[in-house]
Amino acid sequence: METREHTHREAWNKGKLVGQKAPLKPKNIWAIRIHLQSAHEVRNLAMFNLVIDSKLRGCDLVSLRVRDVMHGNEVLSRAMVTGGCLRR
Repeated sequence: METREHTHREAWNKGKLVGQKAPLKPKNIWAIRIHLQSAHEVRNLAMFNLVIDSKLRGCDLVSLRVRDVMHGNEVLSRAMVTGGCLRR
């Protein structure tokens, strides 16, 4: 009878934090905003502000369309989330 040697593989997340993460502190939020602004990352800054200000989940954010934050040819400076959908 032939025996096989099994190599033990470590879990991909060994030593990593898993589960829910602690919320960002206001000083961290402002540091990210300042970094994005100074790097002229307009799109990323807008997305970050939308996420932080609206408290959207990641799955809600990725389902947004440009038309959800536009009025005619202008990007809205403010938007409001109500009942699970984004309102202009």
